[in-house]
Amino acid sequence: MTLMHFNPMREMMSLREAMDRILEQSVPEYGMVRHGSSQEIPFRLPVDVYKTPEEIVIVASLPGLLPEEVDISIEGDTLTIRGELRPPLDNVEYLFQERPYGYFARSLMLNLPVAIEQAEAVFENGVLTLTLPKSKETRARSIKITKK
Repeated sequence: MTLMHFNPMREMMSLREAMDRILEQSVPEYGMVRHGSSQEIPFRLPVDVYKTPEEIVIVASLPGLLPEEVDISIEGDTLTIRGELRPPLDNVEYLFQERPYGYFARSLMLNLPVAIEQAEAVFENGVLTLTLPKSKETRARSIKITKK
């Protein structure tokens, strides 16, 4: 029997390697889809969201898609954008393949009431810009102070 000196760093590395293996098997990489399985996992569509005093604006890059290939819905206070980016070419050997493809979905909780009937979606050069006007009662107002 050989005595080994306790090295906590060696033990931590073993734990880290074990966790890495578990995560690699259970969590798909960001932006990638498991193809060939019975169920494709949608990737999370990256978006930019900002607000002005009158509206909330959501911007997403959707290269190669047509407006009719994107589904935008609002149910309650949840906005969802869905679609599918076409897969790359099959008849080539890729040296790098970094662009995501497959089904995508993104749901956002809107923390302000919006005027859905006045919402506007514009698709230009592969960029979707969704403008959601805030409801009139939630817009910022100033209150004048009077002197008595």
